Parts: sequence; C-alpha cells; structure tokens
Amino acid sequence: MAGSGKTTLIQRINAHLHATKRHGYIINMDPAVASLPYGANIDIRDTVKYKNVMKQYNLGPNGGILTSCNLFATRFDQVIQLCEKPRDPPLEYIVVDTPGQIEIFTWSASGAIVTELFASSFPTLVAYVVDTPRVTNPQTFMSNMLQACSILYKTKLPMLLLFNKVDVARHEFALDWMKDFDAYTAALEADSSYAATLSRSLALVLDSFYANMRAVGVSALTGEGMEEMLAQVGECAKEYKEFYVPELEKAKADKAAKEQVRQ
Repeated sequence: MAGSGKTTLIQRINAHLHATKRHGYIINMDPAVASLPYGANIDIRDTVKYKNVMKQYNLGPNGGILTSCNLFATRFDQVIQLCEKPRDPPLEYIVVDTPGQIEIFTWSASGAIVTELFASSFPTLVAYVVDTPRVTNPQTFMSNMLQACSILYKTKLPMLLLFNKVDVARHEFALDWMKDFDAYTAALEADSSYAATLSRSLALVLDSFYANMRAVGVSALTGEGMEEMLAQVGECAKEYKEFYVPELEKAKADKAAKEQVRQ
C-alpha cells in the first residue's frame, strides 16, 4: 500500500537483521525512489534509469515505473543466480522492496516473473504492509483487505499482514474486526451509506480469508514487533513447503506430460 511506510520498514528489518547477526539480502525493485534509507544489495536503479525510460517511450510516471520493472524482469534470472550463490554463512532472508503502487507490481508481467522465479527457487511469502492509522476508518480497512485478498489469490503464496505504525495507532482494533464480524459492523453502525452496507456484506465474504491470515503489528520507527514478524515468516515458510511446493511439483509434472504428448 502506497504511503504505508514500506521502504522505512525494510530499513528497520535490515537494521534488525544486522543487530541480531542474521544474514539478509535486500533487493530494491522501485525504480522511481529518490533515495533509499538502507543499502540495497541489488538495486534496479543501477540497471534501469527510470527518467530515461519515460523520455524514450514517452510515458507518464506510472507507465515509466511499469516499463522499468518489465525491462529489469528480463534479467531477473541473473538476480536469482546471485541469490543462490553459495555463501558462508548462508543467507537466511531475502527481502524485496517493490513499488508502492500495488497494481504496477501485482498485475504486471514483471510482478508475475519475479514472484514465480522466487517461489520456484526459495520459500517465498508476500508481506502486505498496512498503514494502521489510516485503516481505523472501517471502509478504508475493507479496501485494504480486498487488495490483500486479490494479491493472495493472484500469487497463491503465503501472505503476512504487517500493520505498520503501531507507535501512532495500535492495531488490536483491526485484529478484532478480522475475528469478530459483529465488532466490525458495530464500527459501521453510524454510517448508512451504500459503501457502508457493501462493507458489511464484504466482511462476511472475507470471513474465510481472515481465518487463515497471519497478522503482526510492527513499527518501522521503534522496531516493535520485529521478532514476532520473523517468527510468522518462519510459519509462512512452513506453509509454503506444505501447500505451495506440492502444487509446484504437480504443475511441473503436468507441463512435462503435455510436452511429451506434443512431441
């Protein structure tokens, strides 16, 4: 989610990994960011010049970001090779900072290539960063949950909700809304608009989505929740091995069978 503090959170994660002597690898996939608060091991800006892409192809800002990511994705096999390179000690975490505009990464060719290459090589999860103070509005909360749901069903990877900025607004209300339909409808009680009625209906639809969703409150400013987040990352890795890997093996077998028939 744009403006949720995603890049600052990655800086905090990077600092926490260094402080606890864990070995991480940071990749920046946002070609339009002016400066990074962390040192990226791989930076798209070293390969693709966002402003040059805009000029060359006569594009606007979003088109420039999309095209830059697509160009970078054509070389992403080299990125995977760098991540797989043997190290002593070995890497424990690979963190990818994506563009804040959800549709640019999630629904683009580059997003599909990046997620599929990582998911076929490493235990992979998607972290959706939520701006906690903004989602205190129940309709904004529902909008975020729908976006998270769309990403989950597009990637089919384990997902972790990170409620950022808990130093400004606590996230427990959001956990209550996810667990208790009545608590969410009570928050909408004073609103009789069509959007509020739609949000109530969608809360029922998303009940099964909430039931299997992991969520952690974090603060990019104070570092709160970092250990709990890493613990949930470990749980997502187990989920990846239990559910995603069998599906991946089945897809490979089906593809091999079709190829054999074709020949």
